[in-house]
Amino acid sequence: MNLTAADLDDLEPDDHRPASQQIANVLRAVILTKRIGPGERLPSQLDLADRYGVARETIKTALRILRDERLIVTRQGTGAFVRTSTEKPVGLRPHIEAAFERPHVSIDFAGFSGETLHGAMTEPLDKIRAGRLSPESITVRILIPDLSQTASVPAAASAEVDDGAVRRRAERIMRRHAESIVDEVNELADLGLIRTATAEIRHHRTAVLFKLYVINGDQAFFGFYPVVKHIVTIDRSPAAIYDVMGKDVPLFPYVAGDSDDPASLYVEQARGWFDSVWTTIAKTHHQ
Repeated sequence: MNLTAADLDDLEPDDHRPASQQIANVLRAVILTKRIGPGERLPSQLDLADRYGVARETIKTALRILRDERLIVTRQGTGAFVRTSTEKPVGLRPHIEAAFERPHVSIDFAGFSGETLHGAMTEPLDKIRAGRLSPESITVRILIPDLSQTASVPAAASAEVDDGAVRRRAERIMRRHAESIVDEVNELADLGLIRTATAEIRHHRTAVLFKLYVINGDQAFFGFYPVVKHIVTIDRSPAAIYDVMGKDVPLFPYVAGDSDDPASLYVEQARGWFDSVWTTIAKTHHQ
């Protein structure tokens, strides 16, 4: 929900504690009673100062109390946000949709097919086409495996099945989702709906056993791909294969806040890992 300063309770007139402590108490109650959810932004310091008739320094002190209690994180230039626990799995879609409300959108994905990302981007891209969202720029980078070589997954579970056929099936799935993202993003620029919109796919020859999303440079979402044995149709016949199952796997969120926050270090390292693969062993995708 979009919580505004006007939605917050008044301070108790008989409470003699400092205003910063009273305001922290109001905001704490809002967070703990779920009136504002994990990852959502609190009203701005200026709005809070106007709401309670205090100086911004008083609001900063109140927010510092909540930050020390690990209830919120603060991001320079964007405000204070309810902390998203790094121990609780979350869905990707609301975070992708929120990312598109910013002027500049960047999404880095490393994983298998991009199916989850494709689904999560559908609504914000539709809103851009309808004129309901208008970011200035969109940059999407997609890292997926090169299936031209034998790999541990996806692979045939039996020597009687052709590994090449298994990989070709997986490649069709990857191309369907990853290339759709590229086409749909680039179309926005072609239609003049976005000033700058780019999307690119690169392939690498390493095993894919996890998925990673880095959103707008300050959020990272990580999830493990379980390896399963299941039956699929290969050359019109049922065949057992070892495969990674990525749809709906739990994702663990990390939101950059203060420089000494472990989540900030994770986001920084995730960005660095992605860039290192993208600029070295990953090769530009060709049709």
